[in-house]
Amino acid sequence: MSGMTELLRGLFDAHPGDLPYLAHGDDIRTRARVRTEVAQEAAVFAGCGIREGSTVMLQVPPSYTQVQAMLALWSLGAQVMLVDHRFKPAEVDAIRATAHPEFTVRGGVAGQTPSFAREYELITRHHRTGLPAATAHRLVQFSSGSTGTPKVIGRTPDSLAEEIDRFTRIDGMPRAGERVLLLSSTAHSFGLIAGLLHSLRAGVTAVFADRVSAKDILAAASRHDVHHLFGTPFHYELVSTAARLPPLPSLRAAVSGGEIMDPATAKRFEDRFGFAVGESYGTTETGVVAMDVSGSMRPSVGRACPGVRMRVLDGELEVHLPDGSPYLHPVPGDRYRDGWLRTRDRAEIGDDGGLLLFGRGDSLVVIGGLKVDLGEVETVLRGHSGVLDAVVVHDGLTEAYVTGTASESELLAWCRDRLADYKLPRRIRVLAELPRTPNGKLVRRGEVLRGAVPA
Repeated sequence: MSGMTELLRGLFDAHPGDLPYLAHGDDIRTRARVRTEVAQEAAVFAGCGIREGSTVMLQVPPSYTQVQAMLALWSLGAQVMLVDHRFKPAEVDAIRATAHPEFTVRGGVAGQTPSFAREYELITRHHRTGLPAATAHRLVQFSSGSTGTPKVIGRTPDSLAEEIDRFTRIDGMPRAGERVLLLSSTAHSFGLIAGLLHSLRAGVTAVFADRVSAKDILAAASRHDVHHLFGTPFHYELVSTAARLPPLPSLRAAVSGGEIMDPATAKRFEDRFGFAVGESYGTTETGVVAMDVSGSMRPSVGRACPGVRMRVLDGELEVHLPDGSPYLHPVPGDRYRDGWLRTRDRAEIGDDGGLLLFGRGDSLVVIGGLKVDLGEVETVLRGHSGVLDAVVVHDGLTEAYVTGTASESELLAWCRDRLADYKLPRRIRVLAELPRTPNGKLVRRGEVLRGAVPA
C-alpha cells in the first residue's frame, strides 16, 4: 500500500462515517458516502490504466467531482498534478511540456470561472509520451516563473500528513462537528490542505457557496450555520459590503490566506461582524508557515506553526525544509540551499515571535489571493511578433508598457488566449520607447511609466 493510500485511509478512519463532510445547498454528503464515491471513481480510473506511480494532470473546477477525483487518484497511488481550472489552454500546454503527465483528467471548460457545481463529466486521456513518477511526491503544483516556464513543486505523503497534523495543533482551528465555509480555491494549498484535508482529518464539514458574491456567501454561511470562514482578502472585502447580515449564531472565526490583508479591509470586517479576521501565511513550497486564527496578533500573521523553523536573513524570510528541495525540476536562482528555502518575502520577526511581512522582493505579486509573476506576463507579451520589449508593473492594478507595432487591443486579445484571466494586464500602453535608467536598465516604477504615456 502506498504512502498516500495509507494517509487517505487514516483520514477517513479518523471519525465515524455518518458525520457530514461536504455540503452545498441541500446536498450534504457524509464521510461514508464520499468514501464510497471515491472508491467507485478509483475503479473507473484503474480501468483507464491509472495505477501506483502514474502521473495525472487534474483540471476540474471546484466541485464534488474535483474532490472525489483527486482523492480517487491518490487512493490508487497516482501522482496528482493539480492545475487551476482558470488556466487557459496555452498555460496548460506549457505545464504538459514541462511535467510530461501520462494522463489528463478534465471536467468543465478550461479558462472559465463557473459557479460551484456538484458534478462534472470527466474526460480521461492517455498520453503515450508521458512519464511515470520518478519521485515519491504525490501532490504536484505549479508556480509560474519569470521565464514563463512553470516551477514544478512536489509534496510527499509524509509532508502532507505533517501539515495536516500541524493544522490540528493550531489554536482556534475548526473542531469535530463544526462547519467551515470554504471560499479559498481547492486547487491551491490553503483551500486544499487547511480546508479539505484538515476537515477530513478533524471531522469538520466543508461548506461551499453557490457563487462568489456577498449574497451567496452569506446565504451559505447562514443556511449551514457555519463556525468558520476560510477565504482571501477579496472575500472579506466582499462580505463587508453586504447591505445586511443574516443571523450567524455560530460564527466565531474567519481566516484569510493567499495574500496579506489590507488593514482597512480587516477593520471593515471587524466592524461589521464583531470579531477580527485571522491570518494564515505559507507558500506552495513550504505549506503553512505561520498562523493566527484569532487575528489578535495583527499586523503580524502569527507565530511559526508547530514544527516550523523560520529565520530572516538580509531582510528575507527563509523556511527550513530538511527533506530536500521541493522543486522537481531545476529553477533559476538560489532558492533552496543547505536545507533552507528562500521565500523571497521581505519580513521581520517581532519580539513576540510574530512574523511581519512587507511584500515581495521579486516580480511576484498577489492578486485576489492568487500569485502572479509579472515576468511571466512580460514573457507572453514579448512573444508577440509586434512587440520589441515590455515592462509590467502592479500598483493596485496590473499595467503593461510595450514598444513595437502591435495595438493595445491586439495585445490584450493575445494575452487573453495565453494567460488566466486573473493574470491579464488591466491596461496596456504602447510607447515609442520605454524609460530606462542611466545605465540602460528598464525602469519598473509605475509613476515613471505612466508619465511616459503621451498626453
